[in-house]
Amino acid sequence: MDSIGLILEGGGMRGIYTAGVLDYFAEQNLYFPYTIGVSAGACMGASYLSRQIGRNREVNVNWVSDPRYISWGGFFKKGELFGMDFIFDELPNQLVPFDNEAFNNAPEEFVIGTTDCDTGETVYYRKSDPDFDLLTIIRASSSLPFIAPIIEYKGRKLLDGGISDPIPVRQAERDGYKRNVLILTRNDDYRKSKNKFGFFVRRAYRKFPKFVEKMLTRDRIYNEELDYIGEQERKGNVFVIRPQQKLTVGRLERDSSKLDALYMQGYEEAKLLAPKLKAWMEQGGAVKI
Repeated sequence: MDSIGLILEGGGMRGIYTAGVLDYFAEQNLYFPYTIGVSAGACMGASYLSRQIGRNREVNVNWVSDPRYISWGGFFKKGELFGMDFIFDELPNQLVPFDNEAFNNAPEEFVIGTTDCDTGETVYYRKSDPDFDLLTIIRASSSLPFIAPIIEYKGRKLLDGGISDPIPVRQAERDGYKRNVLILTRNDDYRKSKNKFGFFVRRAYRKFPKFVEKMLTRDRIYNEELDYIGEQERKGNVFVIRPQQKLTVGRLERDSSKLDALYMQGYEEAKLLAPKLKAWMEQGGAVKI
């Protein structure tokens, strides 16, 4: 157990599936010494590590219909489809308080991936880093191109971590975790298609050519990552939890009933897979899912 990591994919509102899985883990007191996530995965991981069971569900289901959370009005007024100040300030600091003390006292390492606009490369921030600013870093990792502004942090210009490293398995391995549990937010048959909006990407981010290059090769990066995960799964090095039923929730979903159903799907599927996960963790090898 001490050598097993946890990897959390992003996916916008599909991340509520991850919330369900993590709440089941938390109820079983199942925590890993190392958790790494990007975008929505990082958001869900924070409340998991702060031991706040149900917080992700409340934030992403009960508040999603609030126009301060997500609205086209906000996009046309401020260039933000998601109300980033509301999500990363008012909600965690006032409406659904985030337990910073519990998070800081938790023994687990937590790593968040972001994308540097100047270099196009992934920048990882760690809970163990000095002056780790959780909310700012998660906000940067969750800032999607076109619908959220660039976040400036410690001299870098940052956006969505899922652009440059959508499923950070190799980073977990570089950090010493050769066996990992993965929570993905797409069905098994999903493959990312080539970006059809290259003109708009080049125009909107013309000051950041390396970021543009990364955006336009996201399909290759993501699909190669899936191939690598499949290889590691066959070797018994990863245990993958992903939606078994066909997804009906999109990245920008606002239907609270659909979101709650996906949360419960994550919870129930984690519960069903728990015996196989336990066997995989104990045996140190492949377990057929």
